[in-house]
Amino acid sequence: MDIAHTQHLPHLHFLVAEADPAQRRALVEALAQLGATRVTEVPDAPMALRTLQAGFSPKVDVAIVDLALGGMDAMELLRATAALQSKLRLIVTGDQPAGVLFSVETLIQAHGVDLLGTIAKPVSAAKLKALLDNYQPPKPARTHAPGPSFGFADVGVGLQRRQFEPFFQPKIELATGQVTGLETFARWRHPEHGVLGPGAFIEALQQNKRVDFLDWTMIELSVEHCRRFHDQGIPISISLNLAPATLAQPDFVRQIAACMKRHGVLPDYLSFEMTESSILDFDVDFIERLVRLRMMGFGLAIDDYGTGRSNLQLLARIPFSELKIDRSFVDGASKKRPLGTVLKSCLGLAHSLDRKSCAVGVETRQDWDFLLGLGCTYAQGYHIANPMAAEAFPGWLEDWRQFF
Repeated sequence: MDIAHTQHLPHLHFLVAEADPAQRRALVEALAQLGATRVTEVPDAPMALRTLQAGFSPKVDVAIVDLALGGMDAMELLRATAALQSKLRLIVTGDQPAGVLFSVETLIQAHGVDLLGTIAKPVSAAKLKALLDNYQPPKPARTHAPGPSFGFADVGVGLQRRQFEPFFQPKIELATGQVTGLETFARWRHPEHGVLGPGAFIEALQQNKRVDFLDWTMIELSVEHCRRFHDQGIPISISLNLAPATLAQPDFVRQIAACMKRHGVLPDYLSFEMTESSILDFDVDFIERLVRLRMMGFGLAIDDYGTGRSNLQLLARIPFSELKIDRSFVDGASKKRPLGTVLKSCLGLAHSLDRKSCAVGVETRQDWDFLLGLGCTYAQGYHIANPMAAEAFPGWLEDWRQFF
């Protein structure tokens, strides 16, 4: 059977680690059939590890490793490979049941190794091609000079001088491409340093237990911009990520109701986002407040879902309207089966509880299509748009509508 060459294979260095000489030769021949020109063969785990270490040249781009290699336990080899912290892509083969291979995938992902996939034996050129077609060159490491950081007094002055403003990232309905909402991100437009993200100011507020200063600034300005968007014929909803301590303030419900009335915005157009773990740490009075807010018409979203210690019973009792799935389960889920499995589970929970779902960190069209196929409601991420200043949103929206 003639299989077309995969375009990038001639430029990659492959390691084939297989104990059985006949199967090792078959793997090398399959790679050659696909167009690979640089292949190193080893018969055991210690030699595989030595080949993967930094001193070996040329460096290995893709390693095809059999679980039954001798000289070292397979799990030990995978752990040692992860410790190298290289940009290696891994394919694991094995004469094991599908359930065992799936568990191995999960372990590899947990170790932070970039896994292209697993293949049950016998390995064929067609099976290899299906995984190698997903290969993408590693992105160059981003080197960021450490940005400025400020003390509590400096941040306080910036807030008093109204230098802080909300940037907005659009949220899209996957099925239609319609823009349905905006998430607020706090930015400091510093007179000397330009636009600064939370890394410059959030720690000072947290250390002094005054994140509420920032939260209330973002609430007021976000609702004000919401009113302006509505006046421009853009009936958009806005969501904010609040510190639970802000939401727990005795006057919060009264103050937020006054804010909405002051700007003439209905509660239906504002949602509050809280991380899963922060909600689970609070008491019955806090849960009561969430119920009251939902009864008033505000939306509630569980943010970063999947990263906390899930208490499904409690989540079922909290009247949240949306489940936001953490980007660690979204980016690349279309190509990595373990991530895809976790993503399906999260979306299944949202569906079974009759809640909307929003995937955060959508960075490719493949992720978009994969999420749409799984029935995810909304998406946001760099594939759609970066957070932007309020004045940039109407123009962006006009361009987006023409695109769709």
